[in-house]
Amino acid sequence: MQFETIPHPSPTTDADRAAAIADPGFGTVFTDHMVVIDYDEAKGGWHSASIGPRQPIALDPAASVLHYAQEIFEGMKAFTHDDGGLALFRPQANAARFNASARRMAMPEIPEDLFLEAVRMLVAKDADWMPPVEGGSLYIRPFMFASEAFLGVRPAKQYKFVVILVSSGNYFKGGVNPVKIWVSQDYVRAAPGGTGAAKTGGNYAASLVPQAEAIENNCDQVVFLDAVEKKWVEELGGMNLFFVRADGSVITPPLTGTILPGITRESLMAMLREEGLDVREEPYSIQQWREEAQSGELLEVLACGTAAVVTPVGKVASPDGEFTIGTGGIGQMATKMREKLVGIQHGRIADSHGWVMQV
Repeated sequence: MQFETIPHPSPTTDADRAAAIADPGFGTVFTDHMVVIDYDEAKGGWHSASIGPRQPIALDPAASVLHYAQEIFEGMKAFTHDDGGLALFRPQANAARFNASARRMAMPEIPEDLFLEAVRMLVAKDADWMPPVEGGSLYIRPFMFASEAFLGVRPAKQYKFVVILVSSGNYFKGGVNPVKIWVSQDYVRAAPGGTGAAKTGGNYAASLVPQAEAIENNCDQVVFLDAVEKKWVEELGGMNLFFVRADGSVITPPLTGTILPGITRESLMAMLREEGLDVREEPYSIQQWREEAQSGELLEVLACGTAAVVTPVGKVASPDGEFTIGTGGIGQMATKMREKLVGIQHGRIADSHGWVMQV
């Protein structure tokens, strides 16, 4: 598919861009351009691809996304290598997960090659927005939503696929420190048969009230239990979990349809196995978590995701009290896995898995 290039009438000046990316934080410093590709069932599918100025999107008040929430997205990053080149980390996996989300939300799949080309073009276009800070990256947000104007519960016939970029520093303020998490007892993130395995906005909307509850209790994140028995640990509001134990085993909750299949999660499983650890996907209860933390059997808990990379969990709190993981600090495995993953992403460590794609 040919992309139309639309000139930017007033791109950000070099001085303003330099000031913006000097300390970008996370999620608020957007680059100049975006990609838009339209879908229309009546026109045979995907058409009218363009790369142009980042700008507001005109929507009819009856656009289906505003009423029936057909919307999906991805989160991925571009990194600078020492040779000055830019690279993506496992973008094919993001494209595949995007289409899995599309199938669950009754939306059209986008050809993976088109997804990847859109991402590569935009990263190359706005490469100057890469922040010159430790841990800096271009956070990439591809998303799709139903744009057809109608009222009625059925899959839409028109969609927009859009890609935008954000200059990003560390996800957590203050850099990498152990997080304290709150066990949600009154809310669940997803239920069997629901949309938990899809990366759709509604799942995150459902996490906002329990996340606010976590903050009220001086915690950084919320962790959800299963919807049926309210005893099995599932995931945080936006990260997967790993439990590192003294017997050389590592447990991560299994993908049963209620947990997002994280790409960082899958990568971490491979890296932990390379360390000789017995990585198992099996249920892990909140009671087991408390008991093993108190007995010393549980050495570390790792939270992982695209934005946060690998982050140690130091304390866990709930209305029943709180407990500490290990010493409550940054453990050896969290440090090692984070350094290895970041090293592969930035080209400082050999990529034996073929995860890195040059832009």
